[in-house]
Order: sequence, then structure tokens, then C-alpha cells
Amino acid sequence: MRKVLSLSMPAAEAVLLKKVAKKRGYNSLGLYVKFLFQADRDLISETELLKSARDARKEYRAGKSIKANSLSDLL
Repeated sequence: MRKVLSLSMPAAEAVLLKKVAKKRGYNSLGLYVKFLFQADRDLISETELLKSARDARKEYRAGKSIKANSLSDLL
């Protein structure tokens, strides 16, 4: 089942949004909005990012990291 949503925005922003959607290759504004929503859901939260940074700092201080001279050293 589908639900129809309505957005209200200034006319200039609506025109810009339609231009950007077309430029990005989307045939409809709805498809572009769906893409934006999915992209937003895929973003890492600030909390997750800070936790990851703290964990990496702990590993580095504990000597659990390696110094690589190139990407091939990591593989």
C-alpha cells in the first residue's frame, strides 16, 4: 500500500529541487526524494562515529594498530 505525501516549500526551492533531481538522472521528484531518504538512513550517526573514534584511539594506545607504508601492507 502506498501513502501520498505532500511537501510545502518556497517555489524557488521546488524549482531547484526538480532541477537537481533531473541533473542527477531521476525521472521523477518522488524517486529522488526516496533516494535522499535512503541515503539519510545509511548515514552513520554522530554517536556511532564518536564511539568508533574512541575505540580506534584505545586500540592505537594499546599498540594494537600497525603502521602501514602503503595500502598493500594492510592486505
